[in-house]
Amino acid sequence: MLSWGEKLGKQLEVGDIIALYGNLGAGKTTLARGILAGCGFIGEVPSPSFAIVQNYDPPACRIPVAHVDLYRIDEPAELQELGLEDMMETGALLVEWPDRWPALAGPQLLRITIDNVDDTDRRLTVSHGDAWKGRCQ
Repeated sequence: MLSWGEKLGKQLEVGDIIALYGNLGAGKTTLARGILAGCGFIGEVPSPSFAIVQNYDPPACRIPVAHVDLYRIDEPAELQELGLEDMMETGALLVEWPDRWPALAGPQLLRITIDNVDDTDRRLTVSHGDAWKGRCQ
């Protein structure tokens, strides 16, 4: 998860959204850690469950990245308070529990679903918008 995430992070561009789907403990935050490492971040990457949004900015990352956990979002109106659309204009988003954001779409959206095969193996299902063609392998 970490090494594949790191490869993705090296290709992350301003405006990209990576939506991470999966059950509790599936590895969404682990994948996000790999993506941030690929963006050059070398520090600790905590789960944003309580903060909801954890920002990683240059010079710690090559581009601004917001790691977002929408698990505690109950109403779509709460999303406006977070300012996520503004963040997409200047950086990239890593979104855990993206099903809480019904309007999430666009050519820069990469959807990754993580399924637990067993205690150590995961199956990733990936779909993407046109902006990810050739970048997601």
